[in-house]
Amino acid sequence: MTPLPDLLLEPLVRAALAEDLGPWGDVTTRAVIPAGTACRACLAAREAGVVSGMQVAAMAFRLIEPALRLTLHRPDGSRCAAGEVLMEIEGDAAAILTAERVALNFAGRLSGIATLTAAFVTETRGTATRITCTRKTTPGLRIVEKLAVLHGGGFSHRFGLSDAMLIKDNHIAAAGGIRPALSAARAAASHMMRIEIEVDRLEQLAEVLEQGGADVVLLDNMDTATLTEAVRMVADRLVTEASGNMGLSRIAEVAATGVDYISSGALTHSARTLDLGLDF
Repeated sequence: MTPLPDLLLEPLVRAALAEDLGPWGDVTTRAVIPAGTACRACLAAREAGVVSGMQVAAMAFRLIEPALRLTLHRPDGSRCAAGEVLMEIEGDAAAILTAERVALNFAGRLSGIATLTAAFVTETRGTATRITCTRKTTPGLRIVEKLAVLHGGGFSHRFGLSDAMLIKDNHIAAAGGIRPALSAARAAASHMMRIEIEVDRLEQLAEVLEQGGADVVLLDNMDTATLTEAVRMVADRLVTEASGNMGLSRIAEVAATGVDYISSGALTHSARTLDLGLDF
């Protein structure tokens, strides 16, 4: 997939570098590495997975020293085996050492998300169900974590509160019920704004279908039999999304119900960092 413009990602990387450098910079490297020392380093995978964060890692190195020469061997979205070199970095040793931890933090975290997403997607093979993330992301890192989901073969849910309406159970309670909540949402929505509403019982789903006004229905915390019946009731009139405790072990059976999407916060809040290292 086409990389995002660096302009969108650079503020995150600059903030991470500033956090790591602190007020005095890399005091260890300044003290230990003679000025002008050149080296070659390899950013390598210690285990198999799906690569993400190479664009961000490269940015970390280049923000410290634009003259570094970077060679990308495994682009974002590609699979890697244990021991494979993902990127080579050549040039000033002090610059490479200073950027190392920030580059690895981003690349390991994002590759972990991409790898877990790919595992979820594998469980949906043979169905039309798509895997999507949620807003359960690390504050400040949503754009790169959602990008990692795309690298793993998943899809993005709404990015934030402003790009789609999602009427959840607390909205319904505060608005006085499904009907007034849907009516108010439809009256406020422009022709470009999609509306999704959450239900956790079939009686609520029946009310949504009778009322109209929604584009998507979120089927929350339903068992497999109930999900199957919900998909039958919707009969392609709305996009269906299954959500709530969607762990990897359950994805195949949920996809078999015929839901259009399965959303899982675990993709971003519970992914294990992929083990990557920088070798000189």
